[in-house]
Amino acid sequence: MSHYILLINWTEQGISKIKDSSDRYNSFKASVEKAGGKLIGGYYTFGEYDVVIIIEAPNDEAVMSLMLKVGSYGNVRTKTLKAFTAEEGMKIIKDLP
Repeated sequence: MSHYILLINWTEQGISKIKDSSDRYNSFKASVEKAGGKLIGGYYTFGEYDVVIIIEAPNDEAVMSLMLKVGSYGNVRTKTLKAFTAEEGMKIIKDLP
């Protein structure tokens, strides 16, 4: 399975309904699992991003579908990074010509 890092910022709508964020998080977790993935961790942060979530998913298409669904609700804006474990990254580097 591939790993993804989701960088999330509240919209005005999302921050005005901040007390609903735990329900939205649990709903997102269920959606990830329904898509065949796993939520690895979620973190409320301060600085450039408000929330960081790490997930595993079977493919890019599943993640794109999830993120379009999340975005359509209007509570957050997201950036998605595809991530490689250290071992995966070292193998790619080792196999360079």
